Amino acid sequence: MKTNKLISLLFLAFSTFTFATIIDSEKNALIDLYESTNGDQWNQKWDLSQPVDNWYGIVIKDHKIIEIDLSANNLKGSIPKSIGKLRDLKTLNLSFNQISGKLPESIYKLTSIENISLFMNIIEGGISEKIGELTNLKVLSLYSNNLSGKIPKSIVELVNLKIFQVSSNQLEGELPLELSKLVNLEILSVFDNKITGTIPKEIGDLNQLEELALANNLFKGKIPVEIAKLNKLTVLLINNNNFDQKISIHILNMTSLKEIDFNYAIKINTDPGDKIVLED
Repeated sequence: MKTNKLISLLFLAFSTFTFATIIDSEKNALIDLYESTNGDQWNQKWDLSQPVDNWYGIVIKDHKIIEIDLSANNLKGSIPKSIGKLRDLKTLNLSFNQISGKLPESIYKLTSIENISLFMNIIEGGISEKIGELTNLKVLSLYSNNLSGKIPKSIVELVNLKIFQVSSNQLEGELPLELSKLVNLEILSVFDNKITGTIPKEIGDLNQLEELALANNLFKGKIPVEIAKLNKLTVLLINNNNFDQKISIHILNMTSLKEIDFNYAIKINTDPGDKIVLED
């Protein structure tokens, strides 16, 4: 009997330790997310009586929540401000849901975050200048929402950013020159917005760029020949803008390109003076 009692006590202690692996503030932040996004109607629900490491889409390392992946899980509602308490979170993927409302300011406190994927939702409001505080960010994928306002200039602080996708929103203003300093950028996709101004020639400095999607905006002026310097570029979408109707033969001759789309009315510029070196 004493042996059985000892085993029971050890089991109880182990169970308590299991539940205690996540601090209360982090667990409560997850419960807030569950409740604010209609968790009872999720495709994959959480049993809140179970340890957090048994909850669908949650990854824990060293007693810290490092990943939330609830994509395509029928979330309906807004992201709670308590999300900012998950200070060790590296991945937040709530894509293909019906997340609404604005991005909470607290999301910019996630200084360990590397991947924010919130695409295919109905999020509104703007992207705060505080986005520049997320210096570990590698993926910012917010396409197909109802975002408005300008692309913040503080994006220049995101030195590790590889993927920047904000297509199919209501963004306006000009493409920040600061984007050209993100030398690790592989995908720059802003198509189907209301962005105006010119494409800065410094875009040719993004030598890791593989996809440049600027179509369906209000860009004007020249199509910079410096694009031809991007020898890793495979996709170039610049159609349905207000360019001056000329595209350099150097761009059309890029051997890396697998997909290019520009208005049929744009003429080919064969001027021998059209150079692909940056001017001083």
